[in-house]
Amino acid sequence: MNPKKFQTPYYAVIFTSKLKMKSKAYEEMANIMFTLAQEQQGFLGIESAREDLGITVSYWKDLESIKTW
Repeated sequence: MNPKKFQTPYYAVIFTSKLKMKSKAYEEMANIMFTLAQEQQGFLGIESAREDLGITVSYWKDLESIKTW
């Protein structure tokens, strides 16, 4: 995903998590959250990297969209 393609201004929300152990349930929940985010008004995209530390950045059209999410 290329955030530069979004019309400015846009907003990013950064979420971090520390994984104690990888599990199928965690992956399933992450996929559900991604699906739900895509359904929200103002959602632009998401990027994620997970190892011992998980970092997820979601991109939003405006602050109201973030508040609603």
